[in-house]
Amino acid sequence: MPSLASLSQRRLMMGISALALIPIGLFLRFQPWGLLSDLSGGILYASLIYVLVAFLVPTGTQITVGLWALGWCVAVELLQLTAFPSSVADLFPPARLVLGTGFAPTDLVAYFFGVLFAFLVDLIWQR
Repeated sequence: MPSLASLSQRRLMMGISALALIPIGLFLRFQPWGLLSDLSGGILYASLIYVLVAFLVPTGTQITVGLWALGWCVAVELLQLTAFPSSVADLFPPARLVLGTGFAPTDLVAYFFGVLFAFLVDLIWQR
């Protein structure tokens, strides 16, 4: 079992990472670069979800955190096949950044690579 100090250190690293990923992801998301903006935003979104899961569950293994993060991202993307995200975004526009509004299969690829990137960084950092 990891020590309390190592759990605190992991949580601190994840918190700092989240604070760094949010503005970078928002910046890239709103660039007029078409598919590049969309993919880079998706990669950073998935990395952020990984970081948030690891922050909330610092005892989770990298595999467990990665699977939860990827599961969340896929679930949110599949939810976009319904009218729910658009309805929520109409009521509260910032929700569009979390839930999206339209399904895009390329986002699933971006999410995979975003979680993979965060997983590898976490794995390297833990060693």
